[in-house]
Amino acid sequence: MGDPLVSVIADAGLGNSAYLLDLGDGRALAVDASRDLRSLRIAARARGLQVAYAADTHLHADFLSGAVQLAASDGAQVLASRAGGREFSHRGLEDGEEVDLGGLTLRAICTPGHTDEHLAFLLLDGSREIGVFSGGSLIAGSAARVDLVAPERTEELARAQYRSLHRLAVLDPATALWPTHGGGSFCSTAAAPVGTVTTIGDELAANELLRAPDEDTFARLLLGSLGSHPPYFHRLGEANRRGPDVLTNDPVLEPLLPEAVRDLVTAGAEVVDVRPLAAFARAHPARALSIPLRTAFASWLGWLAPHDRPLVVLREQGQDAGEVLWQALKIGYDNIVGEIAGGIDAWAAAGLPTAAIDLVSPADVSGVRVLDIRQEGEYASGHLPGAAHLELGDVAEHATAYADGPVVVMCGHGERAMSAASLLARAGAADVRVLDGGPDDVAGALDLELDQGP
Repeated sequence: MGDPLVSVIADAGLGNSAYLLDLGDGRALAVDASRDLRSLRIAARARGLQVAYAADTHLHADFLSGAVQLAASDGAQVLASRAGGREFSHRGLEDGEEVDLGGLTLRAICTPGHTDEHLAFLLLDGSREIGVFSGGSLIAGSAARVDLVAPERTEELARAQYRSLHRLAVLDPATALWPTHGGGSFCSTAAAPVGTVTTIGDELAANELLRAPDEDTFARLLLGSLGSHPPYFHRLGEANRRGPDVLTNDPVLEPLLPEAVRDLVTAGAEVVDVRPLAAFARAHPARALSIPLRTAFASWLGWLAPHDRPLVVLREQGQDAGEVLWQALKIGYDNIVGEIAGGIDAWAAAGLPTAAIDLVSPADVSGVRVLDIRQEGEYASGHLPGAAHLELGDVAEHATAYADGPVVVMCGHGERAMSAASLLARAGAADVRVLDGGPDDVAGALDLELDQGP
């Protein structure tokens, strides 16, 4: 249920949506834009719009806000909660306060839960409720997680989230719901796919959390659905409160000679190999971390790679250097110092150490030790009989348990499994292989039934 005034700027990798609202006079309001403004700027140019306002519903944990950048580069006024204590120029809003957008009105609704200072923004045309930018409060099919502020406050915030959802539930049933978090976001649980726009009436009819009979039931359902999340989530809220650094130029991936990279690695840098898993399997710099470039690259970079040491990228010639850098920058990874000039061929030609990891076909998994590194919910929905389970984010901590090998690592397709295998290999695992495929492929090849549950 879209609105011609609103463009949805979907980030499938992080499972989020930003919004661009056409104010009808050449100006626009951006809501929950990330530091990677490429798609938003394309949408604005296509409609001939200049961003005049940049609103943030909350202090984001999963990406750096683009509001400060929009203020610096476009002259946008930043709108956010007064309670957030932001250390940069912005208009701080309190519950019920309204902003005249020039014909349309934006009303702040205090909706704590996902964060303490969370606001939803109700868009009004006179007295008509057009839609609500709900951020991480009420989202399509669910509600955002409440365990990121402080572990000891999780239940308190779950109960606050209950009350916040019910504040929004009294809006006109025809009011469009424009949430920030969606399916695939580690900030949400059981949400509809990213970019899904529903209405308050739709959610009243179908959202299990909104239909919970009381606060206790709501808290139990929400807390029971929480999965793991990347460690960088614990840094970005404060980074967004202080305000991300303004970027004056598009980022560039500087070429570095293999010998220079060797010296950086000796001093503590890491090589992040973003090539497809088959290329990494054939040959890669010894001890390199495999994180194939794809829509979810940022999440796994933030889960597996250090943010406080230099990173050097290894990519194939056809892979977009800008995509690597922007995905890193939007989660606060400003520590990529360059790439290996000439790629893996130049590294090998310089006589520097390489390694390889075998890919295993689904038909060759029978009778071998298997480690499934998918998320808990994925594993429970169907896994190979006898497969051990360890989420990818926990592999480095428990790598010594698989030092003796042989072990076949698997996920849904192979990319995450290769990341896990690279972590095991650098920890000294003797015989690590990666399944080229997922559990359904093995079940089909070996004619077996997958087990359900933990």
